Amino acid sequence: PSQTVGPFFAYALTPTGRYALTDLVGNDLCTEDAAGARIRIEGRVLDGDGAPVTDAMIEIWQADGEGRYAGVDPALSNSSFRGFGRSETDEEGRYSFHTVKPGRVPGPNGAVQAPHVNVGVFARGVLRRMFTRLYFDDEAEANRTDPILALVPEDARRTLIARKSAEGTYALDIRLQGADETVFFEA
Repeated sequence: PSQTVGPFFAYALTPTGRYALTDLVGNDLCTEDAAGARIRIEGRVLDGDGAPVTDAMIEIWQADGEGRYAGVDPALSNSSFRGFGRSETDEEGRYSFHTVKPGRVPGPNGAVQAPHVNVGVFARGVLRRMFTRLYFDDEAEANRTDPILALVPEDARRTLIARKSAEGTYALDIRLQGADETVFFEA
């Protein structure tokens, strides 16, 4: 059999607080000085049969509401916003993050990218971390001109667009295989 990622050595990796030590990173990225509107991102990780993946770990990395990445832009004024988070999935495959809606960032060839969140997926049976993106359905015009989203076949773009399900809440399921498989990018 091939080697797989996991089961995870979870000490300090995930935000559940189940161990008697401080988590390295959690699923609440909001800090008092973070620029941008507070939002919740939620969804499920599903396998090719639509069954929940109960032991996945989702990582996100994003810009703040003004389009600045922590550690990249020295002009970042809200220095405690790290823009990096991690969530494990529960028994129903659910994950969630509390964060800020990211701003637009520079893209290739001088283009500007739509607000998005970079997503990494670790799961049982996955030999290498998988990378995808999360875009927002209420940013239709920005999505239409995003240079990275434009590389994705039009009929598959919907797998990257989070739906606004309630005020300040966006939902996106991540499907690892199957007919509605999420688009994943080469690292």
